[in-house]
Amino acid sequence: MRNLLYLVFSFALLLQSCAESKNEPINIQKQTEPKKIDYFDQTNRNDQFMGGIKMIPVTTPKGEFNVWTKRIGNNPKIKVLLLHGGPGMTHEIYECFDGYFPQEGIEYYYYDQLGSYYSDQPKDKSLWDLPRFVEEVEQVRIALGLTNDNFYLYGQSWGGILAMEYALKYQQNLKGLIISNMVASIPEYQKYSDEVLAPQLDPKVLKEIMSYEEKEEYSNPRYLDLIVQHYYTKHIIRMPVDQWPEPINRSFKHLNPDVYITMQGPSEFGIKGDATLKNWDVKDQLSKINIPTLAIGATYDTMNPKEMEWIANEVQNGRYLHCENGSHLSQFDDQKNFFAGLIKFIKDVDNNTFSSKQ
Repeated sequence: MRNLLYLVFSFALLLQSCAESKNEPINIQKQTEPKKIDYFDQTNRNDQFMGGIKMIPVTTPKGEFNVWTKRIGNNPKIKVLLLHGGPGMTHEIYECFDGYFPQEGIEYYYYDQLGSYYSDQPKDKSLWDLPRFVEEVEQVRIALGLTNDNFYLYGQSWGGILAMEYALKYQQNLKGLIISNMVASIPEYQKYSDEVLAPQLDPKVLKEIMSYEEKEEYSNPRYLDLIVQHYYTKHIIRMPVDQWPEPINRSFKHLNPDVYITMQGPSEFGIKGDATLKNWDVKDQLSKINIPTLAIGATYDTMNPKEMEWIANEVQNGRYLHCENGSHLSQFDDQKNFFAGLIKFIKDVDNNTFSSKQ
C-alpha cells in the first residue's frame, strides 16, 4: 500500500510537470546553437603542456632532426604557418603578428626551419637544399594536422621562395597562399638591384661598397656599416638603425651564417658567388597555381613591386597587396596597410568571398 501511494504521487507530479511544460515555448535555436570555443582554449590540445610548442622530427637524407614550432590561438578553420626569410633567419621577425592576428581569431604557427635558432643546427651543408626544405615543410604540415580546409602558407623573402616551391608541388594541401616581398626570379631580383636600387645610392657610397664587393671583403666592418646605414635603412626596414624593432635585432643576432651564405651567398647587395639560389626562377610555372594567392609588394622593397603585382596576375586566383610606405619588412614599416590587406585576404578566403579584383 505504501509503495502504491508513492507511485500514484510520483505519477501526479509527472502529469503536473508535463502540463506546465506545454505552456513554455521551446527555444529551438537555444537547443541547436553550437557551443562557442574560446580562441585561447587549450582544452584537449596535445601541445598544452608546452604552451603551444612542438618539436617536430623531420626526416632528411642525412638523418632525423627536430624543428621548433609554436602555435598561437585555436581556430580549426584558419591556421597560418609562417615561413621566415634568410635563409637562416628566425621566426622572431614575425612577432609583431601577435599585435594583429589574435584579435581576428586567426590561429598561426611560428616555425624555425632546420638550421635556424631553436631548431637543430646540423653542420652538413648539403642539407641547405631547396627541395629538401620543401619536404621539411610538408612533414611539418602533417605533424601539425594542417589540411586544405584550413591551411594558409605565408612566406616572406626566402620564405616566399619556399612557399612558391611548396605550392607548385603540394598545392592540393593548401587553402590559401601568401607570397610576401619575393619575386619569382633571382636573376630578375639581381637585375633590379643592380640597375634600379644601386644607382639610387650616393655615388661615393656605392663606389666604396663595390670596392669591397670586388675584393670579396664581405665581413669587413666598414662594408657592413655602409650596407646597413645606406641600403638596409632604405630598402629592408625604413627606420634608423637605433630604432629597429627588438625582434628584428634578435633575429639578425640569431642568424645562422652557414645556411645564409650557402644559399644566399656572402654579398649583402644581391645573390652572388656560388650561392645555390643564384639561378632560381619559377616564372614559367606560376600559372599552375590555382588556389587563392596573395602577393605582397612594397614601394621601397629590395624586390620590384611590379614583379609582385605580376605574380598576382600570373597565378590563376591572385590578388596584389601594395604597401605604399613599406620596404622588405613591411610588417614593421607599413603595418597599417600590411595587416589590413593580409587579414582581409585570409577572411575573404575563409568566408568564400575571395575575389582577385578586391
